[in-house]
Amino acid sequence: MPRRSLHLSGTDGAGLRAALGDLRAELGLSAAFPPAVLAEAEQAAAHPRPLPNGVDATDLPLFTLAPPGAPGPDRAVYPERRPGGFRVYLAVADLNAFVVPGGALDTETHRRAVTVDLPDGRVPLHPDVLGEGAAALLPDRDRPALLHQLDLDEFGELVFTDVRRAVVRSRARLEPAAVQRELDSGAAEEPLTLLRDIGLLRQEVEEARGGISLDAPEQRIVPHGHGGYALEYRVPLPVETWYAQIALLTGTAAAGLMLAAGTGILRTRPAAPDGAVGRLRRVARALGVEWPHGTSYAEVVRSRSPARRAPAGPAGEVPTAAGTAVPPHHAAFLLECTGLLRGAGYTAFDGDPPGPAAVRHAALADDYAHCTAPLRRLVDRYTGELCLAAAEGAEPPEWVRAALPALPAEMARGAARADAAERGAADLVRTAVLRGRVGEVFDGWVVEVHPDTPTRGTVQLREPAVSGPVDAGPHASGLPLGGPLRVRLAAAGPGRTPPRFTPA
Repeated sequence: MPRRSLHLSGTDGAGLRAALGDLRAELGLSAAFPPAVLAEAEQAAAHPRPLPNGVDATDLPLFTLAPPGAPGPDRAVYPERRPGGFRVYLAVADLNAFVVPGGALDTETHRRAVTVDLPDGRVPLHPDVLGEGAAALLPDRDRPALLHQLDLDEFGELVFTDVRRAVVRSRARLEPAAVQRELDSGAAEEPLTLLRDIGLLRQEVEEARGGISLDAPEQRIVPHGHGGYALEYRVPLPVETWYAQIALLTGTAAAGLMLAAGTGILRTRPAAPDGAVGRLRRVARALGVEWPHGTSYAEVVRSRSPARRAPAGPAGEVPTAAGTAVPPHHAAFLLECTGLLRGAGYTAFDGDPPGPAAVRHAALADDYAHCTAPLRRLVDRYTGELCLAAAEGAEPPEWVRAALPALPAEMARGAARADAAERGAADLVRTAVLRGRVGEVFDGWVVEVHPDTPTRGTVQLREPAVSGPVDAGPHASGLPLGGPLRVRLAAAGPGRTPPRFTPA
């Protein structure tokens, strides 16, 4: 699922950075690696393991797409035309050239499971000598990869998939804003126009089957006033969502391969719990986001997605390099939508595949697997090997099969740490934005009421677009769920103290 992306921008933010440091310590998150792990990673970077059956695919003009400052890329793409449709090559970094099963590095990645993102930096899954260096698909460097071939018909439907081990060489690391400008001006070369065309077709396929992929904005924390902070948003460009559609396509193809072979691990997600959509409706109302009667959650999210809307917009909207825009409170609404996609996990199987109800990803309305981000997720290293074996009609390696039963729990522990970091960072951001405003009165909307204590709940502000707990006190009759409420900020920091409100 998409996570809230939070970044400190344009300020040293000493106080906020100190609080984030406390959060890291509390959660046991450290970017540092044990000496034995670093030594093994440095040795592997200098001398990757030779892997069998690799083909030379350095003639493919692959490219990566990433904004400035993004981590080392773990996938590269090249689309082309074929008779009756399209062909997409997606190269994914092959970490098994660097990680020895049972070694110190392997053990550490199983402990971490995922990269954890915080506003002041990452806690990476792999040491930078690999994640930002030898394993990353950097331009003009030969790299070991798993090369996925995805053949589509003229409507964007998948008709054939293959996976093979290969050596690849990315030709360029392109910035999304520059690519979007080329596409908008008509100056883009065919691989980029095909990326757009295929991305748009895949969005139509997704919508037709009832799926929804969320284009969550990135929040930036910027200085405001005298020692205070404000929130700005960077919304994904259309080309970024089209690039993401290729990754989603690869994940559905991987799921199909593993299900057919009878051994694999899928990304699964149940339907949203009762009440979740109702809460989101109240958040939309609080933020002034239109939700017409009878319109589904998926339709509302698509209508708010900047990548699916026409350019231009009224003053005050957040512009993108492509000219599309989204109002700040709409960006806040899209971030709230990420909460509806929680509850995802992994289902491993070896033998008879589980039934459709057990493996379906409810948000995507399809079978799906994580396989395109092995620098950020442990499970992708295993999924890649399982897909390779399935495509070759071979048995999976024994070290992969032996690890399968424990992988869902390992990934769940890693996700729990990432979730805790995200929640803690969000609390810190809310506190920072409201710093110095204790005693002020705000217009809010009650979006949640505690089931056992109707005088306690959650209030959503429109300006600034943050939420926090509200307590009407023991003598009040209750909070007006779904209704407006003027609230007074009772507390907001310093440090880790989250904002608290009382009725004004």
